[in-house]
Amino acid sequence: MARMTAARAAVEILKREGVADAFGVPGAAINPFYAALKASGGIAHTLARHVEGASHMAEGYTRTHPGNIGVCIGTSGPAGTDMITGLYSAIGDSIPILCITGQAPTAVIHKEDFQAVDIASIAKPVTKMAVTVLEAAQVPGVFQQAFHLMRSGRPGPVLIDLPIDVQLTEIEFDPETYEPLPVYKPAASRAQIEKAIGMLNASERPLIVAGGGIINADAAELLVEFAELTGTPVVPTLMGWGLLPDHHELNAGMVGLQTSHRYGNATFLESDFVLGIGNRWANRHTGKLDVYTAGRTFVHVDIEPTQIGRIFAPDYGIASDARSALELFVEIARELKTAGRLPNRSEWAAAAQERKATLQRRTHFDDIPIKPQRVYEEMNKAFGPETRYVSTIGLSQIAGAQMLHVYRPRHWINCGQAGPLGWTIPAALGVAKADPEASVVALSGDYDFQFMLEELAVGAQHRIPYVHVLVNNSYLGLIRQAQRAFEIDFQVNLEFENLNSPELGVYGVDHVKVAEGLGCKAIRVTDPAGLGDAFEQAKKLAAEHRVPVVVEAILERVTNISMSTTNDIGNVVEFEEIATEPGHAPTSIKPLKV
Repeated sequence: MARMTAARAAVEILKREGVADAFGVPGAAINPFYAALKASGGIAHTLARHVEGASHMAEGYTRTHPGNIGVCIGTSGPAGTDMITGLYSAIGDSIPILCITGQAPTAVIHKEDFQAVDIASIAKPVTKMAVTVLEAAQVPGVFQQAFHLMRSGRPGPVLIDLPIDVQLTEIEFDPETYEPLPVYKPAASRAQIEKAIGMLNASERPLIVAGGGIINADAAELLVEFAELTGTPVVPTLMGWGLLPDHHELNAGMVGLQTSHRYGNATFLESDFVLGIGNRWANRHTGKLDVYTAGRTFVHVDIEPTQIGRIFAPDYGIASDARSALELFVEIARELKTAGRLPNRSEWAAAAQERKATLQRRTHFDDIPIKPQRVYEEMNKAFGPETRYVSTIGLSQIAGAQMLHVYRPRHWINCGQAGPLGWTIPAALGVAKADPEASVVALSGDYDFQFMLEELAVGAQHRIPYVHVLVNNSYLGLIRQAQRAFEIDFQVNLEFENLNSPELGVYGVDHVKVAEGLGCKAIRVTDPAGLGDAFEQAKKLAAEHRVPVVVEAILERVTNISMSTTNDIGNVVEFEEIATEPGHAPTSIKPLKV
């Protein structure tokens, strides 16, 4: 039997579980693991500038390709607590990442030793498993169990805390005979799917609400086939955006209080049956439950049994992995179609597309300072269907979801449940690392951008190119808009006169200088007519220099983005002009019908 340190055994297991990349920051208590990482080879490591940044890089990496598991590594104490936000983000969105932390020696963990903190207890609420390994011989089994848990059932993150003496202890371990544990995923029965399809067939105006669980299950093609077989319009959730192309004739648009389309909400409110697959009925999708559920029958399919009924009781629930369920949905729908027993939904589907052609928001404005809607219009022109968009939270993300177009799964990579400011830069780096040839475009407001802008240096150091669209109004825009209900505008304005960049007026931070100081390229745009050229130049600069390129659009200070002020999807306020002629929305999915 081979003898090696427990740290080396852990690294060997990572490789045999398919890990090729890791993100982290070394430190005293995790240095034995880093020594094993270097000695073993085979795993590329990206040095972050902040340990929270490493956790978000791991998230972006996981979200990019089916089967990916991002790994983030840090020393003890504050490195572990810094990564809690990434773990929270990952568990909220069902994203498997592995967080590995160093720890003080086992003998002094409870003696207030330097940077000794009970990170396993802190991390437990936001992980599927969090454990401090006290016996070196248990390290292989703990890592094996970690990958099994991350992949089984509802995916999610794991934290493994390794005391430094445990890492250094030699154990017996044979990497050549190591095998991953089988993955467990619940699967629907044929009887369950037959019942669900029977309920769908009995309805007149059905919809499918397609969630991120379908993306996690890598089952987009099955979802599209089932929708096409039955002629059922599809509402993608924010986490399911891209499951079927925005221009697909059965894409009914998104529904919700904020990241929604006018036509999506209108179609949903006309429906009488909803089949939810791999979704969690998030509150900003549903709004008031009495409005959302009134007059509708619901079937809910989810991999996590306790998710069914958590928000509201469906009329029928099925605990199943989305792929397993959709395979049966497709199989049975094919049989019914062959037998001529599927209703004709063409009139209902056409009505959804009619709304898509008439209920649109205006994007074309020539105002200076720039109105944000124009930025997304120009992004639609500049970035094609292969683009992987990355964004987290704020008016920038909400408006982007309302106006951008996504055509493929995993091409809208968004932190849905946690929404931490600062997520976008490191997540985009993780996406670009996972898919080096991709066109990666990040979208941030100025505050999200400023939270973790030091991670731009990671892109410069490691030559990780992407384009970052920064919409700057020098405001906490979403919070400012939310404060309207309290009739305040308090502690949300970021403006100041920068003594070193007087040309900015009151826009404060000179993001161009900061980005350039971190080794990146940056372009500032103040006239909407210059946006298209700036995006084209940014793509060329990213390709030439292999670094992140920031395009900063100087926006008007105040824009209220469409959203409900009453928590009611039937009452979304259009604060700006809607489209009333085709030139108002030149990049809309369908030409405006007037």
